[in-house]
Amino acid sequence: VVSFNTRVCLMYIPLMGFNNFMCFCVYLPRYIESTWFIWVSQMNHIPMDIDYDKNKDWVSTQLHATCNVNQSLFNDWFTGHLNFQIEHHLFPTMPRHNYWKAAPLVKALCDKHGIQYKSKTLLTAFVDILHSLKDSGEHWLEAYLHG
Repeated sequence: VVSFNTRVCLMYIPLMGFNNFMCFCVYLPRYIESTWFIWVSQMNHIPMDIDYDKNKDWVSTQLHATCNVNQSLFNDWFTGHLNFQIEHHLFPTMPRHNYWKAAPLVKALCDKHGIQYKSKTLLTAFVDILHSLKDSGEHWLEAYLHG
């Protein structure tokens, strides 16, 4: 890692100058990466209606706390296969590129036992994040004004 970063610095700083290097090679990629990671990781979690533990079994609790984003080539690539968040929670050590194989088996198990298996479109997942943040903001504002 040190060798790679040293070579990148030695190659790009003379070409771009230190300020441009920091902006375009350090800060901009980190900003894009962070923004992408937050949207991908939160679209399956934040919009879910999480409540206190109701002494449900572990599988039901995992399925209640998360949802999937519909499978497509783009969604699989964009999310790094974390559009299969249900399978990720149930099998955290399974390689992500195999989640699509487990999904039909998990869905069949859910159908058999009457457990809701939630999956939505990517756009719906993003809109749900905004609605959840709006709801949270309204709760905080009410607590601030009337607390």
